[in-house]
Amino acid sequence: MTERVAFTDLANADLVVNAVYEGGEQGNASDDPLARLLPVGNQGGFRFKGERNSHTYRLAALYTSAADPDWPDRLDINTGLFTYYGDNKKPGSPLHATQRGGNELLRFVFESIHAATPQRGVVPPFLVFQKAQRGPGRHVKFLGLAVPGAADVAPLDDLVAVWRSTAGERFQNYKAVFTILDVATVPRAWITELKEGDPLGEHCPGPFREWVEIGTYRPLESPSTLPYRTTAEQRPQTTQDAALVQAVYEYFKPDPHAFEALAIELWKMAAKEDVSVEATRRSRDSGRDAFGKMFVGPPQAKVPLDFSLEAKCFEPSKGCGVASTSRLISRLRNRHFGVFVTTSYVGPDPSREIHEDNQPVIVIAGRDIAELLKENGKASPEAVHEWLAATFPLGYQAATTPAA
Repeated sequence: MTERVAFTDLANADLVVNAVYEGGEQGNASDDPLARLLPVGNQGGFRFKGERNSHTYRLAALYTSAADPDWPDRLDINTGLFTYYGDNKKPGSPLHATQRGGNELLRFVFESIHAATPQRGVVPPFLVFQKAQRGPGRHVKFLGLAVPGAADVAPLDDLVAVWRSTAGERFQNYKAVFTILDVATVPRAWITELKEGDPLGEHCPGPFREWVEIGTYRPLESPSTLPYRTTAEQRPQTTQDAALVQAVYEYFKPDPHAFEALAIELWKMAAKEDVSVEATRRSRDSGRDAFGKMFVGPPQAKVPLDFSLEAKCFEPSKGCGVASTSRLISRLRNRHFGVFVTTSYVGPDPSREIHEDNQPVIVIAGRDIAELLKENGKASPEAVHEWLAATFPLGYQAATTPAA
């Protein structure tokens, strides 16, 4: 059972990962639980205790509804990495001139940890909360204690200014990567110490002290007990995400083979590495729709890894069976890997077979497609359709794409 803390008990409560902290019942801003849990305000995604002008921050709370398709904040519970977007979410303001100073806070903390001599001691602990998904009210769930950056994310990639457009107006916002530390409970006594300006006091959690003093990231990793993703884990999480995938399916439904070109593009988005791809002719695909190489390693010494790609434009609620994946698997040669891209999901039997036979197959399913679309600024069915029509007009033939 999920631990729940009543509104009347918030002022003295510890912060427990995954616990739900209940809001009030007055029907106004005074119901906000964060203002009772912490010495912060009752509105906004960024809330902090400290002085903005002098950059003297004692603690910071990050709040996400996890329901904004334009700005898809996301926690990867397997790795402990939390992706959070800044607060310049509408045209009209420069990147750092937001009302609540969230983007200025992001710039300050990331500049501090990446300075020639890192200044982690001036970075406040970040306490991450998400809107509780079940039940009415302003209840929130505690996701964990976070610090900016990550061990496996390069300094150039952990804080990135991304462009978006609304009604034809372009503007920038931050995309930031945090690490949720391996801390199950943040004690109330430490919150008191933080208020008093003593972040490394007696009750400071060990992983936070270790990060401040020597820069070690100890993430809260939660690998799945199942070695492959379930059907639910491959399907879109929300009705908004499902609408994005449905828009893709409906667009390519008249000509499912045309989906191959989008599948190639989705794989490039997901790969995060240099990729060269060559699409096969429709009449000669022999169990694969494209093949190519992924180049990994240092810029001057990259190693090519061969892959084959199979694309399946299936109705999102109908999964791919063994017959769908076996064609790709049969084409894999020694030291090759496979990429299986589908608008639906890979069913339990083929998923189990891929795992038990140790087949090197990457599955990009409906949930992944929705996440990739949102990350690349296509957050509504209308935006998806517009992009598809402009980039992949039906009758389009995917061509060879050289590596960068």
